[in-house]
Amino acid sequence: MDLQILVSKKGTKVVKASNLYLVLGLSNKQYSPNLKKWLNDVYEFRDGIRKPEGMKDYSLRHKQTVNDRERLVDDYYFSIEFAKLIALNSNSKSKQKYASFLLNLEDKVENSDLLNVDQVIALLELAKVMGLVSCQSSAEQKHLETYEQRNNGSAANWWKFRSNVLGYSSDQLKQSLQKLGKNATGKSQRQMLMQVDKYEMVRTAVIDLFMAMGKTEQYAKNLGRLAKAFAKELNVEIFDDRNAPLAFMPPLNDELAEEVKHLKKGRYLQLWEPQRLAS
Repeated sequence: MDLQILVSKKGTKVVKASNLYLVLGLSNKQYSPNLKKWLNDVYEFRDGIRKPEGMKDYSLRHKQTVNDRERLVDDYYFSIEFAKLIALNSNSKSKQKYASFLLNLEDKVENSDLLNVDQVIALLELAKVMGLVSCQSSAEQKHLETYEQRNNGSAANWWKFRSNVLGYSSDQLKQSLQKLGKNATGKSQRQMLMQVDKYEMVRTAVIDLFMAMGKTEQYAKNLGRLAKAFAKELNVEIFDDRNAPLAFMPPLNDELAEEVKHLKKGRYLQLWEPQRLAS
């Protein structure tokens, strides 16, 4: 069985308590007592020696059926750091294996601003590609689909959620246009951004893309900010290619554009593939 790394609604990487318990090979009969002990014990977190805190180190998932007794018990989402500390403090024969994996993953989360050379080059190309409105629209749609998957197929509160992530709303854009003495009536967000800050469309599209790929909100925003800086430096053209003749298309990386449009992890997007651990 694999130790499954999930991504919460807020984009945080987490581990299910029940899954961690199973891969560590601990006794089902002791699940509830051990779970209670985990949540009330004291650990050496990075920010100090303390007990785990709700909504910071763990959150309630739902009731989970335990195979041998067919009874319902609590299940939780654990942060990567908390899961690592639990593994280290367990009496599992596999604790070093899983603690090492979680430590490695934890370090990647902590150092998420660090990019290797290939990722920097790919992000530079991505900044150019995201000048295409078709790629912007595809990234937004893929982000919406990911949001729906995490919310049991519901798109409720999508626009509010996305506005909070991006840091602006349609109303705020309208106010910005009015301050510039321009009319916002009947304009879409993209049309308003074109007049307020056109390179914000590149940042937005990159955030949409990486959140659709399961990255954390902070990681996606960091990459979006960097891509916007690249776009400004390169004077990237914002081009609506959806109904434009091919002759007018700016020269771009077609391979990367196809990966973005179909969320296909090819030569470029696979550079951000998450690590998995097989038991």
